[in-house]
Amino acid sequence: MAFTERLRAAWTTSSSLVCVGLDPDPSRFPTAVGRDAGAIEAFCRTIVDATGDLVCAFKPQIAYFAAHGAESALERICEHIRRNHPQVVLILDAKRGDIGDTAEMYAREAFDRYGADAVTVNPWLGTDSLEPFFARRDRGVFVLCRTSNHGSAELQAVRDASGDALYETVARRAATDWAKRASVGLVVGATQPDELRRVREIVGDLPLLVPGVGAQGGSAAEVVRHGATRDGTGLVVNSSRAVLYASSGDDYANAARRAVLELREELNAASRR
Repeated sequence: MAFTERLRAAWTTSSSLVCVGLDPDPSRFPTAVGRDAGAIEAFCRTIVDATGDLVCAFKPQIAYFAAHGAESALERICEHIRRNHPQVVLILDAKRGDIGDTAEMYAREAFDRYGADAVTVNPWLGTDSLEPFFARRDRGVFVLCRTSNHGSAELQAVRDASGDALYETVARRAATDWAKRASVGLVVGATQPDELRRVREIVGDLPLLVPGVGAQGGSAAEVVRHGATRDGTGLVVNSSRAVLYASSGDDYANAARRAVLELREELNAASRR
């Protein structure tokens, strides 16, 4: 099944646009879980199982695992998601971007080692750096376009002689070129609603991975209003800290589930307006 078909099935099955970002920080784990690197796998499995029927995607961020030498735990978590929650799309948040054989190794890492359905990539080095990811025709590629961090405008909003901002150039290239080669989507932050609207205008129905809702202050209703497609989908709306650390007590799994339910309903309510 092509990635776009898997994603559409995930939206339908879960009645959800929510993606839970797995960014495990042991220093923030509840005492009952433990605070060492060995607790990472147990914490993430618990969050996954508490929310798996409510989300369209999980998005593990590789740096949070690699920093603790927990790549093997990430492998097992990805396998757990594929085996126990097969209806949920698995997006590896790696933001890879390099050339030649190195890009090919990054593609193997994402798709072969971790078995991801999709991966985030950085387009800064140009189309040839993305081609090893595009070659996996059954997988998805989310290209960074307009990110949610405060300093993103330093480069992404710079305009060329024709008046186009860099993020608009990336969006246009995705719609006119890259989407013909692979199942391509774009990463556009919730904290930039006007730019989100502009990207949607440029790319039509391409899927958008939208971080920045929750702890970063992005509005779920604004994301839907500016970024959803005509059928009320087209979005993978990520929330990480607001879900993972909804409670610091023994009820952290139930609290995470409640946080996802609230976000799902907020997004769905906005889609119905």
